[in-house]
Amino acid sequence: MNLDEMYWSSRYATGRTGWDIGYPSPPITQYLDQLHNKSLKILLPGAGNAYEASYAFENGFTNLHVLDIARPPLDRFKEKNPLFPEKQLIKGDFFKHNETYDLIIEQTFFCALNPELREAYVEKMHELINPNGKLVGVLFNRIFDFEGPPFGGTKGQYESYFKDEFQGLFAPCHNSIPERMGSELWINLSPR
Repeated sequence: MNLDEMYWSSRYATGRTGWDIGYPSPPITQYLDQLHNKSLKILLPGAGNAYEASYAFENGFTNLHVLDIARPPLDRFKEKNPLFPEKQLIKGDFFKHNETYDLIIEQTFFCALNPELREAYVEKMHELINPNGKLVGVLFNRIFDFEGPPFGGTKGQYESYFKDEFQGLFAPCHNSIPERMGSELWINLSPR
């Protein structure tokens, strides 16, 4: 399966984004609400419609970077957030991105990637996060009964991918939306 720019542009252009809840994910907004340092350099990779980025920007996070391989969701984000700095909207391939960040927010990016790329994802995340930085967000804690994306997984699988490069928390998400209650994990990881 070739999940390239054309594939994702088509999905966003036709609205075929079944994992998209249409608003910021409560686990992420509640995490952001606890952060006092609004100058953190933050990345939302594979951000899609980037509701969490809108929320963060509206709440004073200015060093925020939105990355997606497809142009349509970035254009839509800019229309809805006209004051957002153009240079912080990045159309590009996550695996070729070369900045470093204090915080990377995972929201439906990992599950959108071909599972064959999971080890490469972990390695790239480790490259992109500053030594004292964090990777936080939500992962599906279930196996789907259809061919993805989204692609699911289990806590044990995720821990095996991340164990060499990261340490931290993989916990049942207590503040998921009702439709996903019991099927999400909250991650809060630091590089080793």
